[in-house]
Amino acid sequence: MKDSPQPAKRRRYDAAFRAEALRLAGESRSTQAAARTLNISPKLLYKWQKEALTPVAAARGAELDPATAAELRQLRALARRQAQELDILKKPLPSSQRPTTHESLSVY
Repeated sequence: MKDSPQPAKRRRYDAAFRAEALRLAGESRSTQAAARTLNISPKLLYKWQKEALTPVAAARGAELDPATAAELRQLRALARRQAQELDILKKPLPSSQRPTTHESLSVY
């Protein structure tokens, strides 16, 4: 039998390279031009851009730089506080504190 050629191993890129590639793609006139500059497939760069927009990618704090991770924690804490405030404001007022309206003061 004829020896079949071994498929090329997939190259793995670390988080720092991906972050730099995404930064370059954002600053470049096109994603394809950035991919050519980095000598990677444009499809791969598009995939990384799509992944960067998903919440799952944002949840992986290990891939974020410390400043971005700190900002993300602050924003999530702020969102939790605002959600709690909204829940409090949605609760009905006790009947003794409800404002009276002309309709509730009907006379028989």
